[in-house]
Amino acid sequence: MNDAALTMSPTSTALTILNDVFGYRDFRDGQEAVINAALRGQDALVLLPTGGGKSLCYQVPALALPGVTVVISPLISLMQDQVAQLQALGVSAEFVNNSVSREDQIDIYRRLHDGEIKLLYVAPEKVLQREFLERLSHLNIGLFAIDEAHCVSHWGHDFRPHYCQLKQLKQYFGAIPMMALTATADTATRRDIVHQLGLINPFIYTGSFDRPNIRYTIEEKFKPLTQLMRYLRTQQGQSGIIYCTSRRRVDEVSEKLADAGFNVAAYHAGLTNEQRQFVQTGFTRDDIHIVVATVAFGMGINKPNVRFVLHYDIPKSIEAYYQETGRAGRDGLAAEAIMYFDPADVGRVRRFFEDIEDEQRRRVEEQRFSAMSSFAEAQTCRRQILLNYFSEYKREPCGNCDICLNPPKRFDGTLVAQQALSCVYRAEQRFGFGYIVDLLRGANTSRIRDNLHHNLTTYGIGKNQSSEYWLSVLRQLVHLGLLEQDITQGATLRLTEAARAVLRSEYTLQLAEPRLQAVHVYEDKLAKFNYDRKLFAKLKSLRKELADADDVPPYVVFNDKTLAEMAQTTPTTDSEFLKVSGVGFTKLMKYGAPFMQLIENHLTRNES
Repeated sequence: MNDAALTMSPTSTALTILNDVFGYRDFRDGQEAVINAALRGQDALVLLPTGGGKSLCYQVPALALPGVTVVISPLISLMQDQVAQLQALGVSAEFVNNSVSREDQIDIYRRLHDGEIKLLYVAPEKVLQREFLERLSHLNIGLFAIDEAHCVSHWGHDFRPHYCQLKQLKQYFGAIPMMALTATADTATRRDIVHQLGLINPFIYTGSFDRPNIRYTIEEKFKPLTQLMRYLRTQQGQSGIIYCTSRRRVDEVSEKLADAGFNVAAYHAGLTNEQRQFVQTGFTRDDIHIVVATVAFGMGINKPNVRFVLHYDIPKSIEAYYQETGRAGRDGLAAEAIMYFDPADVGRVRRFFEDIEDEQRRRVEEQRFSAMSSFAEAQTCRRQILLNYFSEYKREPCGNCDICLNPPKRFDGTLVAQQALSCVYRAEQRFGFGYIVDLLRGANTSRIRDNLHHNLTTYGIGKNQSSEYWLSVLRQLVHLGLLEQDITQGATLRLTEAARAVLRSEYTLQLAEPRLQAVHVYEDKLAKFNYDRKLFAKLKSLRKELADADDVPPYVVFNDKTLAEMAQTTPTTDSEFLKVSGVGFTKLMKYGAPFMQLIENHLTRNES
């Protein structure tokens, strides 16, 4: 299918474009309503979760409307990925940014002027340049699409100054409809997006923020590197992202994992552009399985088969957490979001906000982190808390988070609390968690001997329990207000007035049984397809071979769901192949023959 075939008239139905170009039989919730608003010439604000099909909301009308659709996108990698996928579908799409040579830009401008390009991706800094605005004024523009629109808002969690100037597009091109799209925006941010962009009577669609295929798990942080390696050994060959709060930690964790034999790479702003590009390209092409990164990584990743996102440290807001975990399972298949949580991290993170000079901004950030820390400490369904935060109230527990799958168990913790509190008291309230745990377990350390604490009556009183057990108990006592950490004295533990009643056995203290090892149940992510696993492996190998030959990521050829459906339905004719979700005419023509030949050979061998 050539580019001219995709320059469709406004009368072309959106569903026809969806079927013939993108290879999908039906729209997802909300997509058709948003597309119809764009075709009516109405502004729109679209809130859909990551993996919810936001891109199709402007890509389909771009092919139905005359002229070009201009997409403002924040990252070069994101533009490259979107354009590569569109070009693989036979759509005439290009991007203009600093990575494009002057000669190639001139050619793109010529093709724009001749009406040969249907979608143009451009950075916000570029689109606002006077020379570029002048070029746009001579084009037939059908739609402006603002991707990652939360960046527009002063209160958005990923604020970018140039995004706030995009209102100028309304001043220059007021008659052209504008569509703002984001996966993450609370109520205040939504109002601010409409205001900042100058949207006129916009059609607002707020889809469900629920990602039911993602399992949310929060593990108490004991020995995080050990916990991490134990988990990764259950995920051999799977793609995943591990987020850390600092460059130093990224380097430390990635080096340890590499030494242990994992296919891993580091990514942070301290690396050169070439190094970062190498890692990102390797990850998208399945050459690198695991990326350990700061929050600098991910927004430009459109990789659908990320099976897990793990936070080594607590994020600063629920918006950030939701955005980052949303990079898992974009293909709709089962995925995991895991976070290691140490309550002591809460105080450390709060100190970061002290450097924010703008008082109002500081208060907003503090409030958002308070919501995040409450989420981490909660004993109720994780998904309910997340959805409620985004004003989507869910009455029933989800059944797919750690709280639902393994509900917290309570026990009479009066005795163990008395043992721990007494140990802190007899050590003169001068030591932190690690030392008190060593005392309780009777550790034979030089520090304990030097302090003569091996003579205390509480020395070794808890030797039958593990270090992780006592650490969990002590953290609970802090959380319950029986102990407090003095951060001015090296986070030493001190008894509060409330501890007296527990030491005197004036009431029964209920504690949560420490979860010393999280339960991760492996599940076949494609089990619902009841597919031929040997055939699926062959199809993946062929996909990788074809993708490398075309110099594109494997998912640009076909995603895992499409391959699984092929392995289930075994299409060997053009009509059968077109019935597979994710197969349109262009991909049939480009890739159909080798895939159908492989399937036919596989079936023949199985019959013989």
